[in-house]
Amino acid sequence: MASSRKSQQSPKSGKRIAVALSGGLDSVVLLDTVCKAQAKNQNQIFAFHIHHGLQKQADDWLIFCEKLAKQYKIHFDFRLLHLKAEEAKGNIEARARAGRYEALADLCEEYGIEDLLLAHHQNDQAETVLLQLLRGSGVAGLAGMPASRGISINPGITLWRPLLNQSRQELEAYAKEHKLKWIEDPSNQDTKYRRNAVRKKIIPELEKIQPEALANMARSAQLLGEAQTLLNRLAEQDGKSILNKNQLKVAPLLVLAEKKLPAANNVLRYWLQTQRLAMPSQERLQAWWRDLAQVKADANLAWLHDERKIYLWRGMLQVGNVEAGRWVLKTLPANSKQLGLPADWVKDAQDNNEISLRERQGSEKIQIKPKTPRKTLKNLYQEADIPPWERQAPLLYIHDELIAVAGIGLSYPHLVASGRRVLPEWVQNPVK
Repeated sequence: MASSRKSQQSPKSGKRIAVALSGGLDSVVLLDTVCKAQAKNQNQIFAFHIHHGLQKQADDWLIFCEKLAKQYKIHFDFRLLHLKAEEAKGNIEARARAGRYEALADLCEEYGIEDLLLAHHQNDQAETVLLQLLRGSGVAGLAGMPASRGISINPGITLWRPLLNQSRQELEAYAKEHKLKWIEDPSNQDTKYRRNAVRKKIIPELEKIQPEALANMARSAQLLGEAQTLLNRLAEQDGKSILNKNQLKVAPLLVLAEKKLPAANNVLRYWLQTQRLAMPSQERLQAWWRDLAQVKADANLAWLHDERKIYLWRGMLQVGNVEAGRWVLKTLPANSKQLGLPADWVKDAQDNNEISLRERQGSEKIQIKPKTPRKTLKNLYQEADIPPWERQAPLLYIHDELIAVAGIGLSYPHLVASGRRVLPEWVQNPVK
């Protein structure tokens, strides 16, 4: 992702809010109503556009949104989002949606914005409910899109959907009344995409049978959302001896499953929800129960789910949290009392290409504490109780010496307490 230009609006006092602006009818109406509503207060409005690069007209849409923001005299910025070849395979809609949320969160973080407004409306909600129904989803899926929620990539940002109770017909009427202009995405007409097929073929037929179909489905989604809240509360109660921070204790979970399988399923689904993972199909859930019933107490196993890995290790289920990452050399403040590497020594290594990353071979040793011997990484990992899948980060070498091991620490003999210092840190890439 990249950003190439920003509007030069002067910062104003007051709260900052942002509108996700695609240029389509719904986001144009949302921007207009927000700007008019905020005209009398000190809130500063931002418009954020995501350039997907999936359509030939994408550049024109960007220009349209930028001009619209100038018309309203608000701050504008955008991100380029180019899906990699391997990401474009499979469900392109899901890939684009995940990338879009990541880019919007990145923009919000850059500008210190805590409230992001999205233009999903009643028709979108009905389409979501129908798609989830076709997938065989449970209560969580059928609850559709909530009116507000935190964003998993950055919990400090709240997503708001103020148009969920408005139909597309009502938005069109508003736009015509206020002489608004918007753009149409031709891909919205392509029924090879499931959402478009539901929108073009199924919903019109439902409205012929039941004119209030969209409003009724939206109301059902709201009621199911309330039911899911109660199920989550029940899962917390049933899971008091099972839920352990980010982990799930298998032994008491199996005991609960033997007594009340629906309750155990609810606890498991709740845990997956807290880990920001998709709900499993009924077939996958049954396969997991078979695995857990047959595996030995001290055995390990791994499931691939929602492009993440769920591991059973030492009787606990946990999600492998270490994704791709990078080593970052952080400069310590001059008055810091924290030990660090001599900055000049590290700079010399950088200038001479003497900093390298290496895969673990199995015989490496490092001293991480004063007055202690060098120990093998295997022993240090075991002492730190680090699971096997979190031992894959590359080792940091400087001048051909092992300096830093993610999750373990730094080579103590190389650390100093004074002078200019830097601190190597292993930074994980955010989970998308």
